Amino acid sequence: MGEVTLEQRTKDAFRRLAISELPALYALARSLVGNDAEDLVQETLLLGYRGFAGLKEVSAGGRWLKRIMLNVFRDELRKRTRTVEELPMNDIEGFSLYRTLVDEDPLPYSDTLHADFLEAFGKDDVREVLMRLPEIYRGVLVLRYIDGFATKEIARVFGVPLGTVLARLHRGRKLFEREMWTYAEETELLVKG
Repeated sequence: MGEVTLEQRTKDAFRRLAISELPALYALARSLVGNDAEDLVQETLLLGYRGFAGLKEVSAGGRWLKRIMLNVFRDELRKRTRTVEELPMNDIEGFSLYRTLVDEDPLPYSDTLHADFLEAFGKDDVREVLMRLPEIYRGVLVLRYIDGFATKEIARVFGVPLGTVLARLHRGRKLFEREMWTYAEETELLVKG
């Protein structure tokens, strides 16, 4: 029986890391790019494998792979468009999900209208609404509210000022609320009274 080489130990260690992190990587990739998730995960794993020898703490491997994925996502976003399409605030600022729910009264017998509206959405519904958002807003929302990144960390990942991240989070939340309402109407998710 031959001696195990350093290269083989490195391959085995990376394989174990990749297998343990694969579900989380796919979940993040699906949230970021939808149907192109497999391509994003493959690119992440390829780059991760190439740089694995430089990883000092294997226990930080999951976070490290997510960071690689976010860098790939950011770079692809930049390649596709050199100018990022940000929506003017007046296009989305005037919408209030709460006011719309009160005005439209889609759940007439509800004492907890906002909560009941949100409970009507399943996981797939939320994912569909999220995928309707422009990537610039979807990316920061996913990192902040699904993956738990701090806003300063998101700013570092995307290479933008903290104020830009905060503005994108605000606009992204408003867009998400508006899209939730639009989606609920289109799919007849709510029973009109």
